[in-house]
Amino acid sequence: MISLADMKVNQIGTVIRVDGGAGLAKRLEAMGIREGKNITKLNCMMMRGPIIVKINGCQVALGRGMAKKIMVEVGT
Repeated sequence: MISLADMKVNQIGTVIRVDGGAGLAKRLEAMGIREGKNITKLNCMMMRGPIIVKINGCQVALGRGMAKKIMVEVGT
């Protein structure tokens, strides 16, 4: 299990949990990011900037801090 921020570009994983408070979980839920959903990391900048993911057929930009709190299990 790794954080979404640590995934490689074009890697697919399943959201296992969100390591944050109720506010963060609610915000991510509104974007369609919740436990059990498959998520694909599409793009990211090397040291800073947003991380672009694909979930439910939509592209979403997340801050790096948010992405570090989303724990995923990647396929091998």
